[in-house]
Amino acid sequence: MKEKITRNITIEGARIGFRNFSGKESRYNPAGRRNFCVFLDKEIAEQLIADGWNVRWLPAKEAEEDDVPYLQVAVNFDNIPPKIILISSRGKTMLDANTVDILDWADIRNVDLIIRPYNWVLHEGTRNEKSGVKAYLKSMYITIEEDEFERKYNSIPIADDEPIEQ
Repeated sequence: MKEKITRNITIEGARIGFRNFSGKESRYNPAGRRNFCVFLDKEIAEQLIADGWNVRWLPAKEAEEDDVPYLQVAVNFDNIPPKIILISSRGKTMLDANTVDILDWADIRNVDLIIRPYNWVLHEGTRNEKSGVKAYLKSMYITIEEDEFERKYNSIPIADDEPIEQ
């Protein structure tokens, strides 16, 4: 077995994609599995691969471009819930398992995040032993882009859910 990875990955100004914070079932995702991908620089990707992280490569769209390395990051609220902070002109809002799905469609301006490793071993001690490192979200500060009306009306409190009487 390789050396156990214990250090976190910190990325400021991260580029993320394939967002599925809601855990919606799809062709590539079973229902309930929340995750997203963070795109990596080639040098960082090569070091992570050497350490045992499961880095994948997105094929280039154009022939003259390079493939893009990325790391799929699990978002799990069961054992060690991540700290996810949404930043807007209203301030900071902590997101939880019931509210994090708003990030699936948010217009994102900036992402700073910390990824923690989970070292796994399959068939430990056998000839067919396999091991690796799975990426879990530890914390994320995500700044959203707001349009002019969101900024204009953000100081007005939200009314309760009572219907408007006529």
